[in-house]
Amino acid sequence: MSKNDNVFDISMLLMTLFSSLEVIRNEKNIELVYDVDLTVPKELKGNSDVLLHLLTQVLTFVLQNTENKEVVLSISAPEDFLYEELVTFAVKESGINEMKIDTFIENRLTESLEVLSAEIDKNETKGEDIVIKMPLKVDDIGNQRHYRLPDISMLGKKVLLICAKKRVAASIEKMFRYFLYEVDVGLEAYKKQGSNLSRYDIVAIEAALATEKLEELIERVQKKHSLKYVIIENANFNMAKANHPKVQTAYLIKPVMQESIFELIIELFKDDVLDRTIRSDSIETIIDMKKYINYDRLLEAEKYVLQAKKEHERKKVTEQVADTPSLPVLDTEVGLKNAKTVGMDYKQKLRNFLDDFKRSDIFFRDNVKDKLIWKTKEFLIDVEKEARFIGALRLTAVIEQASMLFVYDKLEDLPLYVNKYHLELVRLVKEINKYLKG
Repeated sequence: MSKNDNVFDISMLLMTLFSSLEVIRNEKNIELVYDVDLTVPKELKGNSDVLLHLLTQVLTFVLQNTENKEVVLSISAPEDFLYEELVTFAVKESGINEMKIDTFIENRLTESLEVLSAEIDKNETKGEDIVIKMPLKVDDIGNQRHYRLPDISMLGKKVLLICAKKRVAASIEKMFRYFLYEVDVGLEAYKKQGSNLSRYDIVAIEAALATEKLEELIERVQKKHSLKYVIIENANFNMAKANHPKVQTAYLIKPVMQESIFELIIELFKDDVLDRTIRSDSIETIIDMKKYINYDRLLEAEKYVLQAKKEHERKKVTEQVADTPSLPVLDTEVGLKNAKTVGMDYKQKLRNFLDDFKRSDIFFRDNVKDKLIWKTKEFLIDVEKEARFIGALRLTAVIEQASMLFVYDKLEDLPLYVNKYHLELVRLVKEINKYLKG
């Protein structure tokens, strides 16, 4: 068998990929999450070396350039994987400028894509997404990623899942639900179920949120009925050094994949199956969980995600402004078409614009300086309408960016647009006068 057509385990390839990115993940404190659909066969056939190199290139680029603290690599395939099918590898919402992504793909991925007969899926790729489709084969058509638990009593359990990051939680939730598990994610979902800890078969919590108080609580509940306590640990966790003498504890090590959940369930419930343990649903343990977990850490994580999202939107606005030089100062074809549509004389419309807005940069500056927020907003709406009509595309673009600051509550950045507006207005006035004299 040639090296270009070898059989490889997709899970092992992903584990190798995860390890190779350890340094940059730790440096930037980014969580790499895998979301592998069950339609993807466990063993595939293709050039695994080049595939690993390609995925390393993509994720290294994303990790180096994103401000996100979670990066999800999704892998999917057609439901009926017969012999050779297109497998999709995607990083959605990367948080990276679309132009930067296009440049990276063109300059860095061309060779690897060609070797793998892979393509960037333009239909699926939107803005910040990177979506790659490539043909891969399967040796054994029956070798799909089906996970059959050894006993029916292991199915249909209830899980309380508490994670600091939403995409980690969503990935793990999806994998538990494969086994028909009912999963409550986070404290709000727990509260909606009556804050009854005894309701659950499994409590799974990220290590950073676990506390001694929580373990003491779990110990008390475990004495009353069978409650499985699972700590979600990072890849560098040394299980040999774990010290939980009082609490029966199991560990789920990142990156979590379907195999991990499958093996965890078997380990958690194998003794219950042998003993034919029947769990009582009559016990209630009403507990305010936020008093027992590292709640401040959870709030800090949620606050950071919100701030990062706002910062990303602000950065996107700034980058869009930087792109405005490619637009014409005055597109007279657009202006003439608009004027003709409403039966107006275009030159007269330009004169009216000069009369109304020639010194509007001073008005804009004073309003921003005096923090007249609503007056500034109304001004931007008015001038954008008129600028767009006459074909003042660069000035319109600057106004659009300034207006976005109201949407994303970044009004402290408004002063940055005072000078941008002034410069574009000066250019526009010059172009209008030149056109009127021509």
